[in-house]
Amino acid sequence: MTGQERRKKILEILKNTEKPISGSQLAKKMDVSRQVIVQDVALLRAERNEIIATPRGYLLSPYQSQKVRRVFMVCHDREGIQKELEIIIDYGGKVLDTIVEHPIYGELTPSLMVETRKDIQDFMHQLERHKTVPLLRLTHGVHFHTVEAKDEETLDLIEKELREKNYLC
Repeated sequence: MTGQERRKKILEILKNTEKPISGSQLAKKMDVSRQVIVQDVALLRAERNEIIATPRGYLLSPYQSQKVRRVFMVCHDREGIQKELEIIIDYGGKVLDTIVEHPIYGELTPSLMVETRKDIQDFMHQLERHKTVPLLRLTHGVHFHTVEAKDEETLDLIEKELREKNYLC
């Protein structure tokens, strides 16, 4: 398989999955090293394919999806992270990212791609394991989430529940 054929196959795989797929998984499917996949992804991005890297792997930009999205401005401390994410997930949302406004670097928008309770557990475990300070610490708890759902009614339910639990700013 040529490099061009492999990159075409990578795009095909990413188009047909909603879950992130790791570089190692792609490498195994293509029978190449993970480094070759990293280089292929860089070339695909250079061709203006919107591929994003998440902590769990690659996917095409969620902003190309047919689902609806809303950005919620929320505020809580570290202890509120899990409960806030659970509310969003339990009411049918998918947390695409976190957005904080840094005084020097401007807007920081890391991808989250949290859509199940297991994703939340994994995220919380990573925070603990790496002794990481969550981004909300930069803004005294104020941050934003882009949330994706199947329809506006679902987003309305999520907003209502976040408001009732005092997570909305």
